[in-house]
Parts: sequence; structure tokens; C-alpha cells
Amino acid sequence: MLCLRRRAISAMAAASLALSIAMTWASPARAYRPFDGTDADVADLGNFELELGPASLYYAGTGHFLEAPATVLNLGFARGWEAVIDFQNFVALDPTPSEPRLRLLETDALLKALIVPGSLQEAGPGPSAAVEFGPLLPEVNGDSGVGASCNVIVSERWPGLVIHANNWIQLTRGTRHLDWFEGMIIEGSLENAFRPVGEVFVEHEWVAGVTTWSGLVGGIWRARSGLDLDVGLREARVGGQGVTEVRFGLTWTLGIWRPEEPAGHGATPHRQLPL
Repeated sequence: MLCLRRRAISAMAAASLALSIAMTWASPARAYRPFDGTDADVADLGNFELELGPASLYYAGTGHFLEAPATVLNLGFARGWEAVIDFQNFVALDPTPSEPRLRLLETDALLKALIVPGSLQEAGPGPSAAVEFGPLLPEVNGDSGVGASCNVIVSERWPGLVIHANNWIQLTRGTRHLDWFEGMIIEGSLENAFRPVGEVFVEHEWVAGVTTWSGLVGGIWRARSGLDLDVGLREARVGGQGVTEVRFGLTWTLGIWRPEEPAGHGATPHRQLPL
């Protein structure tokens, strides 16, 4: 009986660890598919963007999890400004008796501002810069507290190559732990209908002492004006545990209203939609 009890406790601890790893891996929220980071650009004034990733099954540690569609809603509500709302449905396929099966995670409401228009907006040579900031909202069956996020993004565009550097600081929900994220996105030519992409990043939660190393390779296909399809293969180490993920998704852009005058900066080809 004692042996069975010890095995049950060990199994529960392993499942709890796997769930913690998966929840840590799920943050920060994806702001630009198929990446974890984002670019130094905002949706054009009057444009609405839906970033959607279909449900996927992945393995982390000793647990199996279903990631229902990751949803990011972007709206260009003013020139150089974008509102961002995102959330993630998360289902544990083999939960312990003490853990909920369904969770709504990564519930954020952010603002993104273009600080320096540059080569990414075709506004002239030199880097583009933006900042994305706002509260991390309480999750459902997750962290109940409120946190904060601030990401400074710098992008540079050359013929055939685009690089986005993300410098991200967060105060985690509930515990207010400091979370630090440094990442780089590399893309091929924005002029091509299909471009190869990649991302590397390191993330560290200071109090918990959990470090994430991540690498992704994939591609983005501009199926038509206003519709991009993406695919990515990601390998990561989260607190010493391996995570493998295949990402598929789309970004759909829709003109909600027509600006009264032309925007002050050009839109990048991967976000451009004629109004």
C-alpha cells in the first residue's frame, strides 16, 4: 500500500511538473505568427487583424496537452497605434485529480505604438522601433493575479532579409516574478509570396529559476491580399525538459473603416491590405 501511495504521489508530481512546464512555455503570448516575438510595426489605421493557430497536440515532459486555437486580435485604432487582445485555450489530456482539465491562459490586453518609422515601413533607411505594453489579465483556472508586460522591438529591413529584435520584460501574474525575454526573428524577402523564417530566444523567470531556450524554423505564405498562412517547427528546453511543437496558423486582415487620408507611413507587405 505504501509503495502504491508513493507511486501515485510521484505520478501526480510528474504531471504537475509537466503542466507547469507547459504553462511556462506558453508565455509570452504570440504576437506575430508563427513566432513568440513580434515586429516593429502596427496594423494600418482602420485594419483588423485576426491571428489564429489551429488546435495542436504536443508533448512536454510527462504530460500530453491539447492547445486549442491561440487567438490574437489586433486593431489599428489610431495612426501608429494598435490594440492587441490575446488568449489561449489549454486542455490537459491526462490531468491529475487535483488539476483542472480546461484553462484559459495568456489573457492579455496590450497597446503597441510605433515609435520610429524606418525601413520596415519603407519610410527611409535605418531601423524601425516600437513598444508593446499593458496588463497581463487574470487567467481562468490559471494564475488569478494581474501582471504587466513591456516589449521594446527594433526591426531592420534589407533587400532579401528582415530582422526583428525583441527585448521583453514581464511581471508575472499573481507572484509578480520578473520574467526576461530576448529574441530574434529572421525573415526572407517580404516581397516574395513565400518566405522562410526562423526565431531564436531565451527566457528566464528569475524567482522560479526557470530558463527556456527555443529555436523555430518555418515559413509564411501570402495566399492572397490580406491572408497569410504560416507553419513552424519549434524545439525548446524549458527548465531542462524538452518541448517539441508543430505550428500551423493564419493571419487574416480586414479593413473595418477607411481612413480619411493616407497613412503617414507605408505598411509592410505582410500586413498590407488595400482599403
